[in-house]
Amino acid sequence: MVKYVTVSAKIDAELRKKLAELGIKPSETIRKSLEKEVEKRMKQQLYKKAEKASKIISKIGKNAWIKAIRESREQR
Repeated sequence: MVKYVTVSAKIDAELRKKLAELGIKPSETIRKSLEKEVEKRMKQQLYKKAEKASKIISKIGKNAWIKAIRESREQR
């Protein structure tokens, strides 16, 4: 079962009026916007981690990788 919490935002009365006129549901719009922002930030974090891992991996020579793979295969 999914647990929900309430998040609120203050907007000016004019914006609220325009939302109502256009039939825009603030709760849906806020939820979608927050979901997109979370996804964007998670991708940024993953990209940074991949960059960091790439730098570490690039320091290891090609021969060391080959040796490690061969040893791993031999242990099977």
